[in-house]
Amino acid sequence: MHLNEIKRTRENIKDIINKTPILHSPIFSKMNNCSVYMKCENLQITGAYKIRGALNKIRTLTDEEKLKGVVCSSAGNHAQGVAYAATLFGVNSTIVMPKNTPYLKIQSTKEFGGSVVLHGTCYDDAFLKAKSIESEYNSVFIHPFNDINVIYGQGTIALEILEEITDVDVIICPIGGGGLISGISLAAKELNPNIKIIGVQAEGANAMEKSFKNKKLISLNSVNTIADGIAVKCPGELTYNIIREYVDDIVTVSDKEIAEAFLILCEKHKLLAEASGAASLAALKKLNLYGKKVVSIISGGNIDMLTISSLISDGLVERGRLFCFSVELPDTPGQLQEISKILSEVNANVVQLEHNQFKAANRLKNVLLEVTVETNGTEHIDLIKSTFNKKGFKIIQMY
Repeated sequence: MHLNEIKRTRENIKDIINKTPILHSPIFSKMNNCSVYMKCENLQITGAYKIRGALNKIRTLTDEEKLKGVVCSSAGNHAQGVAYAATLFGVNSTIVMPKNTPYLKIQSTKEFGGSVVLHGTCYDDAFLKAKSIESEYNSVFIHPFNDINVIYGQGTIALEILEEITDVDVIICPIGGGGLISGISLAAKELNPNIKIIGVQAEGANAMEKSFKNKKLISLNSVNTIADGIAVKCPGELTYNIIREYVDDIVTVSDKEIAEAFLILCEKHKLLAEASGAASLAALKKLNLYGKKVVSIISGGNIDMLTISSLISDGLVERGRLFCFSVELPDTPGQLQEISKILSEVNANVVQLEHNQFKAANRLKNVLLEVTVETNGTEHIDLIKSTFNKKGFKIIQMY
């Protein structure tokens, strides 16, 4: 039943959306002992898969509903999808976004024709504001995940995957409210009941994971993750019921693990994803998928430059590519030169150095040196530590 609706939905939206590429990843395959493919929805119109559901929903509205205008709440990608689709059909759209939404997503939503209202600090705060606007102005509320027409739109991704990779064993999806994985699981399980559907959430925003494992809908008091696109406190009842029936498992990943996956994706594939988009790649390490054919959904690529910088730094640290340490030195000439000599011997490239007398435990006699160096991995860091130790210097690793 659902599969036929999702197929009809694809016909409904195929003139607008991109059929995004599926790319094989040699690096993630090697790291995880399986064949990893990436469904690149970061290359979708508006930069994320959300346009699929938003477009389908708006196309199902009556002429009377379209005249009322639409309103939605979103951390960014649903916002852009609704704004783009609404403008395409001459429908006024009001988009409520959390105040901490990255500037790029706010600006892009405005450029797509949406009227943006900033409210609260997470999706759920924005949701309450959007519902009040719906009530006040009699607008049509377009839910980002708890709507079957939106879910069917996201499910079209599964059709594209299974047409291209007919023997896929596992599909991994990021989960915020659950719309993406709901749509994909409805289509994939009907096409092939043996496919495993695995969800992934950030450790600091794992409401659906808790709900799934406790077999009841659970909301969080707060969320805390770099993956703003999946930072949802209250998952949907509709999506929860679908996930409970069709999804095989849900795992969580840390922000550090997301940053590491982001860095590898950038370096090895020259692709940009937002933190939530890279979560499905971060999840690979948590799963025993030896010999399996796996598709990870790269759900979006709407990321601002400051966040890119932060994620790269975190990823470099997680991969052992940046090493920061402190060492207390006698306040006498030649000490800094000795440190530089040791770093040169072990081929550590200095990125940053701070020489501060006031941070030393013994400020009358010593100075504290804080050094950040570029390294080649954890073995290189171990070499640096052991070399300093042999030379009589006690260093303290900061990160």
